[in-house]
Amino acid sequence: MSVQILKRGIYAVSFMVMMQPATAQSGLSTEAEITEGLLAVGQALEISDKCSALSPRKIRGAFFLNGLRNRAIALGYSSAEVDAYVDNKAEQNRLEDVARARLAEKGVISGQEATYCAVGRAEIAARSQIGRLLY
Repeated sequence: MSVQILKRGIYAVSFMVMMQPATAQSGLSTEAEITEGLLAVGQALEISDKCSALSPRKIRGAFFLNGLRNRAIALGYSSAEVDAYVDNKAEQNRLEDVARARLAEKGVISGQEATYCAVGRAEIAARSQIGRLLY
């Protein structure tokens, strides 16, 4: 299985955690713990996609995402509400935009691999959630 396929799978699983039917849209997307976790995953994947020197920790990422899913369920969201997020492209796009904006705030410049690598290495050194998802 190629790294690209695994990355796409991780993207799909990460966004699955927050998708829900339109009737409950304001619910799970307002849960800061879930949103921040997904944003960390998104930033780590963006860094690993753009910096050839860094890679995603796929197994750690899968466990982290499963933990977010379990947390959403513990907060009272049904599996159907959690699973439905995967179909909400608008929310997926919104989260990707937020993740990219946060990377820009940290010094990432689109199209400049060295900036992605620098931010990724800084996150690893800081042992942040983003850094724990990279190596």
